Amino acid sequence: MSAARKSLDAKRQRQIVTPEGVPLGVTLATRGSRLIALILDYVIMFVGLFLIALALLLVGINLGQLDALGTGAGEFLVVVFFIVLFLAFNGYFIFFEMGPRGATLGKRAVGIRVAARPQGQSGERLTAEAIIARNLLRQIEIFLPLTFFSTAGEAGSGPAWLVGSLWFAVFMLFPFFNRDALRAGDVVAGTWVVEAPRRKLAEALSLRQESAPAAEAAYRFGPEELEVYGEYELQSLERVLRDGDDETLAAVHAAIVRKIGWQAGSGDERAFLESFYTALRAKLEGDMRFGKRKADKHAEVDRGGPPLR
Repeated sequence: MSAARKSLDAKRQRQIVTPEGVPLGVTLATRGSRLIALILDYVIMFVGLFLIALALLLVGINLGQLDALGTGAGEFLVVVFFIVLFLAFNGYFIFFEMGPRGATLGKRAVGIRVAARPQGQSGERLTAEAIIARNLLRQIEIFLPLTFFSTAGEAGSGPAWLVGSLWFAVFMLFPFFNRDALRAGDVVAGTWVVEAPRRKLAEALSLRQESAPAAEAAYRFGPEELEVYGEYELQSLERVLRDGDDETLAAVHAAIVRKIGWQAGSGDERAFLESFYTALRAKLEGDMRFGKRKADKHAEVDRGGPPLR
């Protein structure tokens, strides 16, 4: 049984390449974990919508008591609820997956996240366009067949019911007919869903620098060293520190010191990378407070205006 489990886990192993050309292994999420995450997300959404509807109902009752003649307040509250409904079904997944964790609340609970699927030999950055595309297609995968069911009538039969059933079955079974367990939205957007196990990073990664005074004293990075990387590289470095083995850490360390022109940290790669991560994260967060963002090492700093030339 253990051997069979290891064989199944091995089939879910994939490899991505960091911005510095270092291969990093990831594990695809299982179809079951994705289904559980989806169910959790919809439970969260429906509970939230129920509470909002209850709050609006109480407001409407109070308005009715204060204004017996009625001035359209009830209709306004109904419109508000439908706007919230629209935003919930179209914005919930997009909002959370566009965050730094790349995961909805349900995905976080299960321990999975959305990632960009490599195209060719190099890693890709998870973009807002990809997140929007994969989630808008969910309307076609799930909610469009529901409209066919609703037009089928009480008999639950007829052409509309048949079309809805076939449509729903095709998209729900789609992940079982490709090796990466991709749903149609993943295929269109160029994404996949990978495991993101909860592992406690070293204290340096939480910017609590007082917990690592020795490492901080040994490795101090100036603006010229930190300017070479952006947010995408920061996220890649965090993933390496979470999941990388000693060989991967050594390869990433070699790539960074070559990039910044240093000769330090050999034999002490983890401490070096943790210090670099801490310094880079502090710099990027400090820049963001002043409206400056750098998406990756190839981008100019975005200062909220036109791109720099």
